[in-house]
Amino acid sequence: MTTKNRTVRYGSRTLALTATALGVIATAVPAAAEEQPTAEQIMADCASGEGKCTFNSPQLGRAYLGEPRQVSELLYNCTDSPASQSMSWADTVGSSHSVGGSVTAGGGIEGIITASVTATYNYTWQSSHTETSSFTVNVKPGEVGWISRAQVMQQITGTWQTHYDDPKWGHYYWFVPDVVTGPAPNGTDGKHSAIVVKSRKMTAEEKKLCSTGSTRGKLFTQEA
Repeated sequence: MTTKNRTVRYGSRTLALTATALGVIATAVPAAAEEQPTAEQIMADCASGEGKCTFNSPQLGRAYLGEPRQVSELLYNCTDSPASQSMSWADTVGSSHSVGGSVTAGGGIEGIITASVTATYNYTWQSSHTETSSFTVNVKPGEVGWISRAQVMQQITGTWQTHYDDPKWGHYYWFVPDVVTGPAPNGTDGKHSAIVVKSRKMTAEEKKLCSTGSTRGKLFTQEA
């Protein structure tokens, strides 16, 4: 490995570091276990505080509408007439990142991302978002209805940097590219969360439920 000096700038300080001080992980797949860590190991050190970590150069992507998902119970119409019923719903959307799965609210990783995005954009990033409300569901005879919701989402691209007091895996510093995906405030980039009422025909098994004494000729709900 070359020993040519490189210069790395940290705020107002400039440190002269040899090439042996720097390690870069391009993907989550290690070259060999004894040569370099996995990205997950680096992120574990960031979360625990063993590695003094920063999330460098965060770039906010354009907001987009996420995939709709069911947020209410299923409403079955076993009657012979169209029916409607007010149903409560709740939806919590969390964050994930490409090299480590979920971003846990209150965890070390969340705090680092929040600090970095706030310092760069003066924008308060939140790792999760929860909404609750109610909506009227209209269901035709012999059908099942439910409420779906799509959350406004946004991606943040950046690079994790660790600093160890003593070399770990042969380096003082490791760098890991990452993409964080999480909920964005309603109206970001003109995108708005959407509530959609959906319905479908009952299956044969579901129709059998309507023939029982407890549900015959009634509306009833059931968890998905």
